[in-house]
Amino acid sequence: MQLVLLSGGSGKRLWPLSNDSRSKQFLKVLDDPSGLRESMVQRVWRQIQHAGLEQQTHITTSKAQVEILQNQLGYGARLVVEPERRDTFPAIALAATYLYSIKGIGLKETVVVLPVDPYVEVDFFTKVKELDSILDRSQADIALIGVRPTYPSEKYGYIIPESYKEDECLVDYSKVKQFHEKPHEEEAAVMMKQAALWNCGVFAFKLDYLINLLISMNLPIQYEEMLKQYSKLTKISFDYQVVEKTKHLVVTPYEGSWKDLGTWNTLTDEMSSPILGKGVVSEDSLNTHLINELNIPVTILGLSNIIVATSPDGILVSDKEASPRIKEILKGMNNRPMYEERRWGYYQVLDYSKNTESVEVLTKRICINAGHNLSYQVHLKRREVWTIISGEGEFVLNERHRRIKQGDVLVIPESSRHSVKAIGDLEIIEVQMGSELVEEDIIRLKMEWSDIMANCI
Repeated sequence: MQLVLLSGGSGKRLWPLSNDSRSKQFLKVLDDPSGLRESMVQRVWRQIQHAGLEQQTHITTSKAQVEILQNQLGYGARLVVEPERRDTFPAIALAATYLYSIKGIGLKETVVVLPVDPYVEVDFFTKVKELDSILDRSQADIALIGVRPTYPSEKYGYIIPESYKEDECLVDYSKVKQFHEKPHEEEAAVMMKQAALWNCGVFAFKLDYLINLLISMNLPIQYEEMLKQYSKLTKISFDYQVVEKTKHLVVTPYEGSWKDLGTWNTLTDEMSSPILGKGVVSEDSLNTHLINELNIPVTILGLSNIIVATSPDGILVSDKEASPRIKEILKGMNNRPMYEERRWGYYQVLDYSKNTESVEVLTKRICINAGHNLSYQVHLKRREVWTIISGEGEFVLNERHRRIKQGDVLVIPESSRHSVKAIGDLEIIEVQMGSELVEEDIIRLKMEWSDIMANCI
């Protein structure tokens, strides 16, 4: 059996902490078993390792999320990278061609697809393993997992099984009668009496089912060719393109706990403390949470049932029930992310200005983890000045190598080749000046420090 985790989206319902490069699954607001902070994707990856499924798992993601995945999961996580975002059907098709033509996975092997960020317990992956047997015994094209509802929710889609007995659990699996997207509460209550299940976005198929489907659609089944033609694929979900058109579907119920932590009111329910970061929440502020990523304190007095979230991207103050509306408010806003995690650490934008001569100035705080390095790179449209504010490292400028320490100021002219490696954790204030300050103004010459050092003086 092979697992494909889908990692995408911008998670705008969790703005201002989430953005196009740091989606909701990467926010470190949960506790791991030792009490340290972890993200949703780190939690799921830990559970997959516990279930013994790590070596069978690939994560399909966009280019923008590669470095943050490597930062949070390490380089052991196997990634299938989309050339561009094109919804879940193209992403799953790309993963299938990778498994088939690159990994050499057999056509009769089961492929299970699931989101990268479900909030579940470890026993959920025991149910995931059962999909292999269910496909074999049912001879279905696709087998789904449906979660037994605990209340009539308007937030989730529902799977209605073909046969049921009221007040009795489904036995093993049942054929799917129909799907119903996010009903009103009254409709959901009626469907629960029909043994309807929440659609948690987990399904399985034999690899040959999808490969044959791609052939019938005149789409490539070789990974390299799929990459070349990827931009031509229609942006459509796998549910609409495949699942809802498939005639032989079965569903198996999961009786355990499952949550989608996609909004502030659901995410804060799973936080162990009402405060993350600098700040105070008064005792008479009931069911109120503060998440503060800024280096200034925030105080909340006498306000209940609200979420206050701050980051370099902005500040949100919202009633918890109203917080999902933030996605509508942000429509059309495409500001650059002010905080990003990378494979080597993270950076935070501190200030940006543009003078009357159209010279842009951008100030960043860059934190490089011990033992990691930036690529050997060139910028064509800007010069940089680095001030080392803590830590020690090694610096290379145009093949000249030197040690650096706290208090050093480094000037990097336009078009200069440069890199830095942290000996201990290294913190830098970087001031960029140029005609166009964009992340795309970078030419990466070498990635590994040993390669960078090979030609240094």
